[in-house]
Amino acid sequence: MHKVLVLSDSHGLKDQLLQIKNRHQVEQMIHCGDSELDMDDEAMAGFLKVRGNCDDDVRYPLEEIFTIADITFFVAHGHLLDVKSNLTRLSYRAEEEGASIVCFGHTHIAGAEKIGDQIFINPGSIRLPKGRQEKTYAIVQWDKRKSGVEVNFYTVDGEEVKELSGRFSF
Repeated sequence: MHKVLVLSDSHGLKDQLLQIKNRHQVEQMIHCGDSELDMDDEAMAGFLKVRGNCDDDVRYPLEEIFTIADITFFVAHGHLLDVKSNLTRLSYRAEEEGASIVCFGHTHIAGAEKIGDQIFINPGSIRLPKGRQEKTYAIVQWDKRKSGVEVNFYTVDGEEVKELSGRFSF
């Protein structure tokens, strides 16, 4: 089973990042920006991380692309791709990189949806959620690409938010 942890918009939190990291055994951890922490901060260790509009450390890249078991991920905060308006520019950019899973933040609104051949995941915010009270992050898991992926959302305390979670096929 392949597992990837996705979170975003922690806005200065450290203890919660460490708790979430220690709670799950995953192949990759993603922070979709607005950590407001130094790239070298201990709380950010082990995360594939991108720069958000509130991140001052210019060493953060604006986007990341990686592949696990034939599934390519595209990660960006989303502020430079107008995600508060729509996902079109984000989708085109991910398509240019051949990504089928697109992770982003910025809106603080948790959700996952499939549009065309891409699965979009916004883990919400572990500090300042919008649209819901729960402070959330997500875990993406799959056995084989053919069987699709499961996206499960959790609160900062580790409780699943079942109404946000879902299964998606490619």
